[in-house]
Amino acid sequence: MARFQGSEKEMRALNTYVKLMRAAESMTVRAHEHLSSAGLTISQFGVLEALHHRGSLSQKEIGQKILRSSGNITMVIDNLEKRSLVRRERDQHDRRSFIVHLTEAGKKLIRKIFPPHAAVITHEMNALTAAEQKTLGALCKKLGLRGKN
Repeated sequence: MARFQGSEKEMRALNTYVKLMRAAESMTVRAHEHLSSAGLTISQFGVLEALHHRGSLSQKEIGQKILRSSGNITMVIDNLEKRSLVRRERDQHDRRSFIVHLTEAGKKLIRKIFPPHAAVITHEMNALTAAEQKTLGALCKKLGLRGKN
């Protein structure tokens, strides 16, 4: 298989991108291993975590927070609702929209699984110094906001 023979700028960008994606995927796998014991997918955990930290949100807001499509977020919330971890109610201001709330069971579950999740992430991030973590955070934010300019 032939290697891409682009300009120095292209090669640097592609090499950096591959490293970023591999690091992110590797961290994601390690940070979410414990979810299977709770019977949750990464998306389901993301919904519970968003509701836990932000309070009740519309399905659209949840999708934006966890970067999922509206169709996908509907299925994720359907599955959480079947387990009585969340409940939906029509938005009083926009009858086309639903507001999603954590149930007591959902609150109990996220309170149980979030501390170990935070501990794993903290452990993994300790590969970097505090200054490196701050720099990485700033660089990731800069990349993430690039498409919005």
